[in-house]
Amino acid sequence: MIEKKVDIAIIGAGPAGLAAAISAKTEGIDNLLIIERDEHLGGILNQCIHEGFGLEIYKEALTGPEYIQRFIDEVKELGIPVMLKSMVMELNDKRELIVSNEEGLHQIEAKAVVLSMGCRERTRGMIRIPGDRPAGIFKAGEAQHFINIRNYMIGKKVVILGSGDIGLIMARRLVLEGAEVPCVVEILPYCSGLIRNRVQCLEDFGIPLLLRHTVVDIEGKERVESVTIAEVDDNWDIIEGTERKIECDTLLLSVGLIPENELSKMAKIAMDEKTGGAIVDENFMTSCPGIFACGNVLLVHDVVDYVTMDAYLAGKNAALYVKDELIKKPKIEIKTGPGIRFMVPQKIALEDVDIYMRVLEPGFDKNIIIMDGQEVLKSKKFKRVAPPEMIKIKLKKNEIEGAKEITVSVE
Repeated sequence: MIEKKVDIAIIGAGPAGLAAAISAKTEGIDNLLIIERDEHLGGILNQCIHEGFGLEIYKEALTGPEYIQRFIDEVKELGIPVMLKSMVMELNDKRELIVSNEEGLHQIEAKAVVLSMGCRERTRGMIRIPGDRPAGIFKAGEAQHFINIRNYMIGKKVVILGSGDIGLIMARRLVLEGAEVPCVVEILPYCSGLIRNRVQCLEDFGIPLLLRHTVVDIEGKERVESVTIAEVDDNWDIIEGTERKIECDTLLLSVGLIPENELSKMAKIAMDEKTGGAIVDENFMTSCPGIFACGNVLLVHDVVDYVTMDAYLAGKNAALYVKDELIKKPKIEIKTGPGIRFMVPQKIALEDVDIYMRVLEPGFDKNIIIMDGQEVLKSKKFKRVAPPEMIKIKLKKNEIEGAKEITVSVE
């Protein structure tokens, strides 16, 4: 067993991990270590060759590789150590890690840990699609990797289930590569991806989006030969008589993302069932002192710029914790009310703080109401709200001073 002690261990080298490392280094922490299971830095952004990254931070549209390369370059310039092709096998609440790589097993003791493992895609098994089990069924991110990284075309006629952003982007990508996309099928009554992706990736290419539809059967022996789709009612039950078969050789699944939190649960960190991530305070610290979480391991973001912003704060606060400069302040709970799907952070000090949330249903001319009991602390009107789009609201100290329990709702 190879033993090592560090001030901060950062698990994951995607946009969150790299930004957290840069921030911690800037705060004066030199004994850092980034641990990444892949052979390259950058995470999922290496395969996201479309534009749309950096609009918030850099005020310009970058591709995923262009965006993440700026952080990779800075990590290298700062001389931050990295362990690539290294898997964290264990993490406990004392911030002790067991890492496996080609050199063997490493036991790492850290004064602080930043969790930035990202998220993973839901599979066919998770949504229980019946039918045959042939080749030709891919998750959207998996297909993106095959096409953009390995230069391998996944099929000629592709039906897409789910209108998440990766699925929408892959619909356009497949058409540009010469494939036919008969339709994108979505069980919800609204598109679950960003409006810009619906317009640029479906409408601009004439690809139909079938709302309130789902796949009810897959047929094929060696390879997918067809899928059967059908309409659903408000309870997601199949409406009999609406079934129709679509011949295709590939089914692409874009049915949601799940924060990658096996290590968090191993460390007995308190979790939020609504986000799928850890419960954190305004410093992005979890229920385990010295363990911080940021990016898509905390909650699935819609824009990578917000991932980066969270990670800068998580890295900075991890550094302050190591230096014993993170001021301990009393916390109060901040809860979701009617119309709010989830929110982060879940605990805050009564100071200036940004809160992130998603709504349950789309709507127009809606107010986000922040209340302390029956008292309205703040109200902000939005012309439009939608579940795929993150809402960010800044609460100021003078607006929440003296609050006992804050609730956020939509009216």
